[in-house]
Amino acid sequence: MRFIRWFDQIGMNDIPLVGGKNASLGEMIMNVTEAGVRIPAGFAITVDAYWHYIQHNTFLEQIKQIMNEVSTSSDVSFVCNAGKKVRTLLEGGTLPEDIISEISLSYKRLCDMYDRTDLSVAVRSSATAEDLPTASFAGQQDTFLHIRGEQSLMHTYKQCIASLFTDRAITYRIAKKFDHWKVGLSVGVQKMVHSDNAVSGVAFSLEMETGFKDVITIEASYGLGEAIVQGIVTPDEYLVYKPMLQEHYNPIIKKQKGDKSTKMVYQVDKKKISLMPVAYEKQSLFALSNDEIITLAHYVSAIELYYSERKGSWCPMDIEWAKDSDDGLIYIVQARPETIHRGEKTPMLQTYVITGDTLETLVSGLSVGQKIVSGVARVITTIHDIKQVRPGDIIVTDMTNPDFVPVMKIAAGIITNRGGRTCHAAIVSRELGIPALVGSKNATEKIYDGSVITLDCSQGITGYVYNGSVPFVIHKTVLQDVTMPKKPKIMVNCADPSTAFRSSLLPVAGVGLARIEFIIANYIQVHPMALIYPEQIQDPVIHTKIDELTAGYESKKGFFVEQLSYGIGSIAAAFFPRPVYVRFSDFKTNEYRNLLGGSFFETTKEENPMLGFRGASRYYDKRYREAFIMECISFMKVRNEMGLKNVHVMIPFVRTVDEAKKVLELMDSEGLVRGKDGLQVIIMCEVPSNVLLIDQFSILCDGFSIGSNDLTQLTLGVDRDSEILGPLFDERDKAVQCMLDMAIKGAHQAGKYIGICGQAPSDYPEVAHFLIQCGIDSLSLNADVVQQFLRSI
Repeated sequence: MRFIRWFDQIGMNDIPLVGGKNASLGEMIMNVTEAGVRIPAGFAITVDAYWHYIQHNTFLEQIKQIMNEVSTSSDVSFVCNAGKKVRTLLEGGTLPEDIISEISLSYKRLCDMYDRTDLSVAVRSSATAEDLPTASFAGQQDTFLHIRGEQSLMHTYKQCIASLFTDRAITYRIAKKFDHWKVGLSVGVQKMVHSDNAVSGVAFSLEMETGFKDVITIEASYGLGEAIVQGIVTPDEYLVYKPMLQEHYNPIIKKQKGDKSTKMVYQVDKKKISLMPVAYEKQSLFALSNDEIITLAHYVSAIELYYSERKGSWCPMDIEWAKDSDDGLIYIVQARPETIHRGEKTPMLQTYVITGDTLETLVSGLSVGQKIVSGVARVITTIHDIKQVRPGDIIVTDMTNPDFVPVMKIAAGIITNRGGRTCHAAIVSRELGIPALVGSKNATEKIYDGSVITLDCSQGITGYVYNGSVPFVIHKTVLQDVTMPKKPKIMVNCADPSTAFRSSLLPVAGVGLARIEFIIANYIQVHPMALIYPEQIQDPVIHTKIDELTAGYESKKGFFVEQLSYGIGSIAAAFFPRPVYVRFSDFKTNEYRNLLGGSFFETTKEENPMLGFRGASRYYDKRYREAFIMECISFMKVRNEMGLKNVHVMIPFVRTVDEAKKVLELMDSEGLVRGKDGLQVIIMCEVPSNVLLIDQFSILCDGFSIGSNDLTQLTLGVDRDSEILGPLFDERDKAVQCMLDMAIKGAHQAGKYIGICGQAPSDYPEVAHFLIQCGIDSLSLNADVVQQFLRSI
């Protein structure tokens, strides 16, 4: 045939003939299906057919004349007017008989392949200048789903051709300096995957914010995947650690449920795509099972591996997938190189820090971009309002779509009511290098048009919008050619798993302290004992909230174990194979009481929780023992199921040697055995008894980590929470320095490692200098202090 190429006949060398999307589908069908990757069959209507259609209708001169009206990509009205004229022209043309004949014959053959008479197909544009290293924007041309029958296919083919002249496509070509007359359009016709009554989504073979190479990001929601791109839903998000996937572990390191109350489906009776509500019981469940997540991760990994080998260097991929309700299987429907992070760049870490004191938060949401910007808010309620956007404005809207791209290029930031981390606003913002806050729910109501605002996406997974222009600074650290000292080792403290991938870019020796309290408070939110004995909770409101949080898990205990293991696993994966020392929980009774259901289990109100029922004393006590066992199971899951054996444990606030023995015995009973598979046990050195009896504690552990805050308060007898005694709390006090020196010397005499993870060296350079003089083995500092250190060497 002259104008048709089946997917199994084409590859990436055929981009000039079939465009980027079709070439990629063909390349995969020929090369990765052997690895088990499922891809629906189909064919490409070539670029030659596009030019034949143009010539047959003598459109070329008319289109050129119309396009001469477009003088600049920033002139929105000119672009809109010209685009509409060209699209009307192209959709109204007559298809040549030879094109009709070939499309008809190919469609019938595709129907026969699936034993259908009127097979439903997806019709996708595939331009010759898209999906290239320098050219990739979301939604330049149109895609049409659930097309059924020859006549519908012919009409849709013309619509697809016309979409080469959408406003965003015209603007994009001008910006990229592509000649309109050297860019052709191929159209792909692919067997439709019926995800209407199943699941679909997107996947990236990296972490999207930092470009971290070793994870796969998967987003999933019910129905057609376009709902994710349009920001109609906030999808589930899953992370899988690639190196351990290839070692045959099950390294799911994150599962986060999204708001999946709506789905996009094709209504056969009305022959149109509509939005439908999702049954309440399904909203709270994960859209994919663990087995499906792992299967899809294998697909993504295989595709990335093939393209990287073909290219000769790392080639991260941006992939669309769908689950078919007919056979229950997952299919890859599109794949293209990811263009934001693939380029080799000089390693640099930029950290944005708010310096203003008075912050009035207007809205919050999911952050994209890790930056801070201030500017004039431009509230866009309809597409016609985009003409009001001026360079440096911050666009505030319900959700962007491809028609927003011309003004997104000149904006300082984007804020939307709806959407997840792979919606259109998020994808394009990353491409443009500007921050975005998506899924705020009510930004267009809370932010006034013309007001000055500050968009803060610097604090991890959650972003904030502040009233007014809030001052901030940017710390830039060039990581290239940085040589870190061999002693003491410089490590980093970490609490929030969402910041771990960014912190892992630092050339540190590992994580000296990973606090799980943040994971429990923010991801789990429930008192651990309330998950073991929910029947003891007498408040129906709290009961309902816990049921909502734990929906989708086999049990409430399983919820705790999985969520804690995901948080620990994310940090461990970010730094693998560098060691990550994770401290068991060290909440005080008042902090435990603040968790959901906490008041039913923390019945004793302590006058001084700092000196109360905390740390090791909880673990073997009947009031918390079962919860500590869940912590141990979580550690085992990270090390054994995920394969992340760089995780080691720290025991906090150990008052006596006998207490340390009790905790170790309980750990052993759950399989968390010191020395097994390289497991190290570190005891926090933060009680004076740890220093005085360090030779005896040394027999039970592999080393120590000094907690300077508690060691200071217990050495000086100063409650570190007391405002009255605040001036007396000073880690630089001679008595404290004496304790530090004794601890370091004692550990070394016993042949044990000793570091510090407390706040003192982060706050006071002179304390860090003193510890170095004493011969400490490692300093674990806050990430911002590590960057200051790097800038000083």
